[in-house]
Amino acid sequence: MKVKIFHNTRCSKSRKALDILRENGVEVEIIEYLKTPLDKKDIENILKKLDMNPIDIMRKGEDIFKKLELEKHINNKQLLINAMVKHPILIERPIVISGTQAIVGRPPELILEII
Repeated sequence: MKVKIFHNTRCSKSRKALDILRENGVEVEIIEYLKTPLDKKDIENILKKLDMNPIDIMRKGEDIFKKLELEKHINNKQLLINAMVKHPILIERPIVISGTQAIVGRPPELILEII
């Protein structure tokens, strides 16, 4: 089984999730989404697999979240998706996708549910 991990090498939770995958013998496709940003369709597909709204996978503590005043637009899905496309640092990590399932690895041990 091969899974995708949307990974930030500077994030300890993301590194821990990657370690868990490797320790369990899972073949991993690593997507460093800060280096290779996601497009609108990618984010929409992730949201569908997570069964979440855009605000649910956003890092609300990021300076850009506050600067753009995104908390005022929590119900404007397209605006939030566009913000994540333009500012990928807003995307929570790690996100792991296995087939039709996905999970936000916070805490990283949650990914064990889908592998």
